[in-house]
Amino acid sequence: MKKLQGNAVIGQSGGPTAAINSSLAGVYKAASEAECIKTVFGMINGFEGFLAERLVDLGEYLKTDEDISLLRQTPASYLGSCRLKLPKAEDNEELYQEAFNLFKKYDIRYFFYIGGNDSMDTVMKLSSYAKKTDYEIRFIGVPKTVDNDLLETDHTPGFGSAAKYIAATVREVAQDARAYFLNSVSVIEIMGRNAGWLTASAALARLTENDGPDLIYLPECEFSFDKYIEDLKNVFKRKKNIVVAVSEGVKTSDGKYVCEAVASGKEDAFGHKYLGGTAQVLADYAGNKLCCKTRGIELNIPQRCAAHLLSKTDIDEAFENGKAAVGFALDGVTGAMIAYERMSDEPYKAGFAPKDISKIANGEKTIPKSWINKDENDVTEEFISYARPLILGEVTLKMENGLPKHLVLPREHF
Repeated sequence: MKKLQGNAVIGQSGGPTAAINSSLAGVYKAASEAECIKTVFGMINGFEGFLAERLVDLGEYLKTDEDISLLRQTPASYLGSCRLKLPKAEDNEELYQEAFNLFKKYDIRYFFYIGGNDSMDTVMKLSSYAKKTDYEIRFIGVPKTVDNDLLETDHTPGFGSAAKYIAATVREVAQDARAYFLNSVSVIEIMGRNAGWLTASAALARLTENDGPDLIYLPECEFSFDKYIEDLKNVFKRKKNIVVAVSEGVKTSDGKYVCEAVASGKEDAFGHKYLGGTAQVLADYAGNKLCCKTRGIELNIPQRCAAHLLSKTDIDEAFENGKAAVGFALDGVTGAMIAYERMSDEPYKAGFAPKDISKIANGEKTIPKSWINKDENDVTEEFISYARPLILGEVTLKMENGLPKHLVLPREHF
C-alpha cells in the first residue's frame, strides 16, 4: 500500500509508566526518519489536548541522539496525559467532525496513541469513523500499561520495569522485617484492580527458598478473611516474619473490595473506583487476630514511575515497539495495536505484530488460573518463567548532581 505524504501526531494517555517515553522515543525516531512524514507533532495531554490544538513540533525538542537517550530514561508522560472517554460517534458526531477537521488542518496522515485499554478505545473509535470519511489517515495504538492486562499481546511496555521495582522493594522489605526476633506481618499493597500481574511479580523477589513474599493474594481469586488468618498461622509455624503481597483490588465473596472500609468511594472519568488502604486493613486485621506486630505498606505511584530501576528488556522493547508502529503504519496498517509475540522463554525472544484494535479495546487480560496455586495464595512456576525474562538487564542512567537526569518539556506547554 502506498505511503501517505503528510504529518504525524503522537499522544500519550492514561496512567504514566517508566517506559512510556521510550515508546514515544521509538515512534518519534522512526517517524522523523520517514521521507513521507514532514513534521512529527506531539499532543499535549493526549487527545483532549489535540482537540484544543495544543500541539508541539517534537523536532524542536528532540534534536539529537542525546535527547532521545534522555527521553528513554525519563519516567511519566513527556507529553502529559489525559483520561478522556471518547463518546460513540452516533452520540456526538460533531466531536468527530471537529477532530477530522483538525487532522486536515495539520495535514495529519499518521496518528499514534500510546496507552492502555481506554486509549485503545479511542484508537478504535477514530479508525472506525475514518471509514466514513474521504480523508486518508492511519491510526495505530502503541501499548502501555504497568497492569499488563491488554488483550492480544504477550505483555505490555511498562510492566517489566514496574515488576522489577516491586520485586526489588518486596525483597528489601523482607530483609528489613527480619531485623527483630518477634512475630510480625508486613502487608504490601500493589497496584491491580482486576488483574494481578503486578502483585504476582512480587514472587520474583524469591532468590532463595526462605525468601518472601510468603503469601500472595490476587484479584482473580475470592478473598476470605478467615482463610487469610489460617494462612498466616501456617506460615508462622516455620518462620517469625511474614511478608504478604496483596492486590489493591482483592474482593470478598460479596463482591466488595477489601479496602472499601477505608476507601473514599470516588470514581475516575471511566467509572473506576479509587482504591487504596487494603494493606492497612489486612495489617490491622492480622494484628487484632494474632496479637503480633504488623505494618501496612502501600507502594502506590512509585510502582509506575521508579525509573531508577528500569528493566533494560522493558525499555529496549518499548523503543522497538514504537519504531515498529511506524513501520506498520507506513506499510498501510490502520485500526491496530502493535502487540508483543513471544517466541521463546529461554533464551527469551519476542517480536511485534499488528492486532485488530476492536479485539483489544475495553477488554482485560487476567492471570490464567493455572498460574495460581491451588490454595489461591501464591503463583506457580509457570508465572515465574513468564515474568522473569521481562525484568532482566539494567539501564546505565545518565546522572546529574547524583540523581537521574530527565528530559522535560518547557512549562509553558502545560
